[in-house]
Amino acid sequence: MSDTNPSRRTFLKVMGAGAVACSTVRLSHAQTPAARPNIVLYVVDDLGTDDAGCYGNPYIRTPSVDALAAEGTRFTQAFCTTPSCSASRSVLLTGMHNHATGQYGHSHDYHHFRSFENLRTLPALLHEAGYRTQAAGKFHVAPRDVYAFDTFANHECADTRDPEEMAEQCRAFIEDDADNPFLLYFCTVQPHRPFLRDGATPVSPDEVVVPDYLPDMPEVRDELAKYAMSAEVADKGLGRIVEILKASGKWDNTVIVFLSDNGIAFPGAKTNLYEPGMRLPCVLRDPHARERGVASDALISWADVTPTLLDYADALPEEPWFHGRSFRPAVGAPRADGFDEIYASHTFHEITMYYPMRVVRGRRYKLIWNIAAGLEYPFASDLYESSTWQAVLERQPTHFGKRTVEAYLHRPKFELYDLETDPHEIVNLIDDPAHAEIAADLKQRLRAFQERTKDPWILKWTHE
Repeated sequence: MSDTNPSRRTFLKVMGAGAVACSTVRLSHAQTPAARPNIVLYVVDDLGTDDAGCYGNPYIRTPSVDALAAEGTRFTQAFCTTPSCSASRSVLLTGMHNHATGQYGHSHDYHHFRSFENLRTLPALLHEAGYRTQAAGKFHVAPRDVYAFDTFANHECADTRDPEEMAEQCRAFIEDDADNPFLLYFCTVQPHRPFLRDGATPVSPDEVVVPDYLPDMPEVRDELAKYAMSAEVADKGLGRIVEILKASGKWDNTVIVFLSDNGIAFPGAKTNLYEPGMRLPCVLRDPHARERGVASDALISWADVTPTLLDYADALPEEPWFHGRSFRPAVGAPRADGFDEIYASHTFHEITMYYPMRVVRGRRYKLIWNIAAGLEYPFASDLYESSTWQAVLERQPTHFGKRTVEAYLHRPKFELYDLETDPHEIVNLIDDPAHAEIAADLKQRLRAFQERTKDPWILKWTHE
């Protein structure tokens, strides 16, 4: 696709996108197309940290995810790189951070963010490698011809309210007896607000366990109960997909990845790069893996998803351009060497929510750079309007969970946390002389990451 805008061409060249457009896909002649696995990428919307039965949650009912974890690998240190729907999905489908995809924020309505036209995306690369591709349900990236699936099922329509019905609409695609394998990108709207929960098992507000990053108030308990039911509905769609795979004889050669696009839709999580906004459930079932039911603590991110799935398809480019890498070596391994650090890059949510942040996180220490420090932290419209935040405005407590309301709304330029001693990220060590060397090292790593990924916001180190 040509680009007739000279300034845009110059910008894309600076971003390194030109190299993306001319790389080729490798397909091993040792594998016939039929021998390569089918792939299901199952993405739920706003499912938070540890919010599934297999992650120890006592009241959110997710039997399908739990069964998948028993058959596969449950990652306990998996992270989105940007805690916002459209931006996160662009990372999932490209293997590049959103400052390089151009999908800085939401794609719908007046927000109107769009990815660069010459990106090479997961569906396009797998199509070139001989895969059939279909997207089902919530899409939320643009333009569609960049994220070029062969077919779309229930795309942005009322049927997406029912994941089981949406799965049925994918039955013909799954059951097709074509020789070539398939990619099914299946995205529920649950458990995004307004917490659609038809057919779910009732959950009482008294039954929920309020996480430490939220205040224990009646409004929070009520919303968490509704959220739990919506999460169960999202799980039902996965169960139906598995039923169809088994009935069609495709189960024994299908890789399934289950994950959430970003954290739970509560203040302190979604749109934030604190742990509740970015550490998320991720389960991968490899039908040919020797080890099953494994919990892996490898640090992986959504920038790694596209390279991993291309690895399974034997379709990695000869000269990879991805910011992530395949985490296939970590599948079935409780601890995988070399998976000890991840990066995050967030810029917008809605168009009115400019608050760029960059993060480097290791096993113990985490550095957050609030590039827009000085501005009050913005709210997503659904979080601001929630009964949870409205109760805070009405009662005006000093704290929201373990963090003060003031600390949540007004953030320093840098935040440094020792996750081993301070997992809730409350004690900022950035000005502690005992941690000066650690802070300097992490700043250097973060800046090097920005250089590697051609992040335009690297200018903010020296210019405002």
